Amino acid sequence: MKLPSLTVVASGIFIAYIAHSVWTIGSLYFPPTCTGKKNCVFPHLKSSNSLQMLLFVTPTERFSYSDTVLVDQFDIEPEVTLTKTVNIPLPFKTRRNGTLFFHAFLAKKTQKWNSDEWASALQDPTTSYAATAISVYQIPVQESFNLLRDNEPHGKEKKEKPITHIYSKLIFNILDHRDSLPRNEIPPDIAQVLSYSPKGEYLPVVYIDLLGCRLEDLVPVNQSVKDFPVTLSYSPISFGKLRLWMQFSAAMFTLRQMGFTEKDIDELKGIFADTNIVLLCVTFVVAALHMLFDFLAFKNDIYFWRDRDNMVGLSSRTLLWRAFSQFVIFLYLVDENTSLLVVIPAAVGTLIEVWKVTKAFRITLEWNNGLPRLNFGQSLNQEEAETEQYDSLSMKYLSYVLYPLCLGGAIYSLFYTSHRSWYSWGLQSLVNGVYAFGFLFMLPQLFVNYKLKSVAHLPWRAFMYKAFNTFIDDIFAFIITMPTAHRVACFRDDAVFLVYLYQRWLYPVDKKRVNEFGATGEEEVVEENKKDK
Repeated sequence: MKLPSLTVVASGIFIAYIAHSVWTIGSLYFPPTCTGKKNCVFPHLKSSNSLQMLLFVTPTERFSYSDTVLVDQFDIEPEVTLTKTVNIPLPFKTRRNGTLFFHAFLAKKTQKWNSDEWASALQDPTTSYAATAISVYQIPVQESFNLLRDNEPHGKEKKEKPITHIYSKLIFNILDHRDSLPRNEIPPDIAQVLSYSPKGEYLPVVYIDLLGCRLEDLVPVNQSVKDFPVTLSYSPISFGKLRLWMQFSAAMFTLRQMGFTEKDIDELKGIFADTNIVLLCVTFVVAALHMLFDFLAFKNDIYFWRDRDNMVGLSSRTLLWRAFSQFVIFLYLVDENTSLLVVIPAAVGTLIEVWKVTKAFRITLEWNNGLPRLNFGQSLNQEEAETEQYDSLSMKYLSYVLYPLCLGGAIYSLFYTSHRSWYSWGLQSLVNGVYAFGFLFMLPQLFVNYKLKSVAHLPWRAFMYKAFNTFIDDIFAFIITMPTAHRVACFRDDAVFLVYLYQRWLYPVDKKRVNEFGATGEEEVVEENKKDK
């Protein structure tokens, strides 16, 4: 019995994972129903027209009338959204590097509010309540400056200390579910936020959406500023979306416990919170496809180079350039504090590219008298020498264009662009060269293909998986936060892949040339005939 290949197993696991995830997410949008009156919990209010929202801030988590500041109040209208900017008076403790908490009360509507009336309304057992911290301790973002004309910013050591930042945007929702729920079948995530009236009826849920609060919304607190502008956004929320958002929040908490940084979690927040539910589902499927194709591309790439014993038809300079550029890009992504969602694949890709260089140049590590020594393999054969000749010729022409452009770009960046340090400028210049002109180093392989009139020497299976991932990266370029140069590079590679596909169509398969496994098409036919006999 022939066992299934690793590709078939991985594809099967992928399909099962997608089916299970779709079923799980879809089930969230179907709340449990309760027939009859026995063991049922009924809503307290039949309409939201009689409700009003009261918003407060306090310097401590505990709601105290002595330190409470009323921020805003407004009536709740059914199916109506609201966005407004309010100035929050900052307590003295908050301005002195303290904390700030946001409190939301959903109470019965009255004609006019004063301090005595809202105090009694807050104590009403039918008032819904939610609270959260809206301040975060964070090290301020390092300032950039012109390396030639400006002096380095003062107070660098002071800025290494975390200071109070406040979210400049807050989103809160109300779940006004009006159907009865089975008492013993209420979903656990909903049960933990439900509150009940003295009669046992469940109250509307006030939910503060921290998924919509990004790191870019954090603003440092200036001790001299007493009022802080905050944009408040209110909208009703459905039963299914509230459950989905609460499960996302629980997943974020788990990631924090696993050691993920706030930067990585913030990138995931952007995927979940900045898109509608349809685009979110598309993003989920695309992300799963990206992981599948990444795995298959790495697997086939390793299989190809593991069994490769010559460089016929392959550009060695392209391999060197890809290893160097991958390493530079990895350093740049780390320097820019890019999400691990981007950094980890870049690190894996760098290791694979370096390993491919050692295979291409037959580099091995030997120990001589306890000391390591690099050993280079045998000289090139006639076919490899022909490939090397075409490769050298193409790089000669490219150098006339590439080096002046990279040098000019570095000088321009030094005079007219701000940087955090000289290291940042040097790395930025290298990366700009990689991103802007890096595709030129993919052209030697196209030139070798053209001279040999063949593409049979390329690892096409791994190549096609990478091509699929390149087009998937085009989608992620608009979803995941990344440096602009890295985003543009995703679209740059599309053009080169299309040229490779054109060459695949232009040059038919030559049975006499070696394929990616070191065998010719004629040898494969003979081998198949032997098996049939």
